[in-house]
Amino acid sequence: MKKEIFKAYDIRGIYPTEIDEDAVYKIGRAIVEELDAKVLAIGRDARESGPSLHTALTNGITDAGCDVIDLDMITTPMLYFASHHLDVDGAVAVTASHNPGEYNGIKVCRKNAVPVGNASGLNDIRDTVIANKFNATTDQGAVSQYDIKPKYYEYFGKFANFKDKKFTIVVDCANTMGVLELPFYKKEFADNFDVIELYCDLNNAYNAHEANPLNTDTLVELQKKVVEEDADLGIAYDGDADRVGFVDETGQIIPMDLVTGLISRVLLETNPDSIILYDLRSSRAVKEVIEESGGIAHECRVGHAFIKQQMVEENALFAGELSGHYYFQANKNGEVSTLAAFTLLNLMTETDKKISELIQDLRRYHHSGEINSEVNDKDAVILKLKKKYADGKLSELDGIKIDFPDWWFNVRASNTEPVLRLNCEAKTLEIMEQKRDELLAIIRN
Repeated sequence: MKKEIFKAYDIRGIYPTEIDEDAVYKIGRAIVEELDAKVLAIGRDARESGPSLHTALTNGITDAGCDVIDLDMITTPMLYFASHHLDVDGAVAVTASHNPGEYNGIKVCRKNAVPVGNASGLNDIRDTVIANKFNATTDQGAVSQYDIKPKYYEYFGKFANFKDKKFTIVVDCANTMGVLELPFYKKEFADNFDVIELYCDLNNAYNAHEANPLNTDTLVELQKKVVEEDADLGIAYDGDADRVGFVDETGQIIPMDLVTGLISRVLLETNPDSIILYDLRSSRAVKEVIEESGGIAHECRVGHAFIKQQMVEENALFAGELSGHYYFQANKNGEVSTLAAFTLLNLMTETDKKISELIQDLRRYHHSGEINSEVNDKDAVILKLKKKYADGKLSELDGIKIDFPDWWFNVRASNTEPVLRLNCEAKTLEIMEQKRDELLAIIRN
């Protein structure tokens, strides 16, 4: 096992060279100790290495004296739901999210979907595993099985309000775990949907394009299919279904931050004066729409562990990230990608408008998207940018964000790579392109 598999928010590596059954067994034991757990719910995604790693995880947890509720194959939103629906001390999934099939890993949360990241227990789990020293116990945990899916579908199905509206949707699961979200459309609300499937075959798991809707190249086929089928909406799930991307009926990609604004507008109709979080890379339009809709807009750092903590501290109703994570109080601040889709479809039902019409009001600025650059000395580059743009309004919430009247930029350092990530937005395309190129010249030189 390489310690580098311990990332900021989860554990991920190539199987079996970087992560294997022995490592996952030890990780299971260390999780029990870190969470002081008596009962844990566990599940997995559909990767070929999943069953053996799932067994190793079960053995590690039960050998540490903790009981296991085995959920079998699940999405990450289902894992979070189990963490508050069941009487457990936490939940663990064997998954590597959107990474290719040769990867696998572990995602951990405490009870009520409280995340375990590098600053909230993951580093301690890593250190315990590397030291290979575990608490002695003579207790042996028991294993039981539970199918969380029916309760999950029932619970979140209550948020749908499609009336007698009939939608044609195209759903792209990239042969990954979004397949388990399909029953919402095909069974729970079968009368409301004509579902066209793209790569929705778990028997051929992880043998398709990258399951990452943030990479717009992965949406090209979905865009074409939406137009061909005259569909109302295109929906693309990521590998563990905790992120989702959307395509409008014209085949145009809907920016994920603008979806945050649109969902906020809907939620604030029945929850006025609520706090809503948006990550600092998001368009200014998101903050504007939240405030125009009677909400309180608070900026937040990037990363689910930070966002969920801030949601708890501020009792936020909802949060959205540029990467397509959408966090709802209804899932104890955990992601529910299908609930994001339901909210858009509810709005389309209520207004009888196309999704392109609804999102148009939020297309107020020109955004660069996130651009990565490899650099040798990240701190030196950030210092240079702070000096160059010292006349702007500086925030150091996450990297640096500097605001000017007509434009802004954010530069953040990767936790795991020698990379700086740039986001830039302006009132006009001309200003955005000029400032983007100016910033990239400084970063890359």
